[in-house]
Amino acid sequence: MLRLTSIGNTTIPVEAEWIVPDLLAGKTAREIAGLPVQYGNAPAPLGEFFRVEGDAGDQEIVLAGDCSRVKLVGAGMKSGKMIVEGNIGMHVGAEMQGGSIEIQGHAADWAGAEMRGGALRIRGNAGDLVGACYRGGRVGMRGGAIIVDGNAGNEVGHSLRRGFISIGGRVGDFAGVSMIAGTIFTFGETGKRLGAGMKRGTIATFGAAPELLPTFRFACRLEPLFLRMYFLWLRDAGFPVADEHARGICSRYCGDLVALGKGEILVTTG
Repeated sequence: MLRLTSIGNTTIPVEAEWIVPDLLAGKTAREIAGLPVQYGNAPAPLGEFFRVEGDAGDQEIVLAGDCSRVKLVGAGMKSGKMIVEGNIGMHVGAEMQGGSIEIQGHAADWAGAEMRGGALRIRGNAGDLVGACYRGGRVGMRGGAIIVDGNAGNEVGHSLRRGFISIGGRVGDFAGVSMIAGTIFTFGETGKRLGAGMKRGTIATFGAAPELLPTFRFACRLEPLFLRMYFLWLRDAGFPVADEHARGICSRYCGDLVALGKGEILVTTG
């Protein structure tokens, strides 16, 4: 196991694209400490910011200390396991394809952006654009799973193509905006314009009933059996799901009718 311990706080962002298990596997602690990272507008060795112990031969990395200004951790990750014992900066797990990342604190914006596979677990809160599409891109998350135990910001799942996102707390505005397919669960209060412009896919809400756009139409009431399979999986992952959610009757709304209109929002009534 490789352990990277932050050795100082900085107000200047550190872009540490090297902190990826499959990239560091086979390198010694000394080699890892000498790898270049971007510190503001200048390069610097990784060892200036982290104490490096062990090796990543087993593709397991632990980050300790305050990493809230460290960006791009786990970006493009293909395999292995990462645990962040605290907060982490922007773009964690961006474009990851496999493996797992667990953040035991909070995550900044763009967590899991354009993710293709693997699992990202955030035990605290997340910023804006979880699993979203980068500006100028065409699709956001295309596979894998993101679970946020706490709150999340705006534009969760922007242009979601495939995959699963679950938010345990409050969600900001425009969740599921321009969604193409995939699944989003929200268990807390949802912000404005839920599912705006969505073409297909499923958004299921289990908190306070959201205020839907007028371009969504009521279709029916039902008890979707597929939700129970998701709830079993979430409980196995340690994500709390109340019994009333599993037994709840949903109101199904179809939309967004300004787009393709084949998406659905399921509002659980308990």
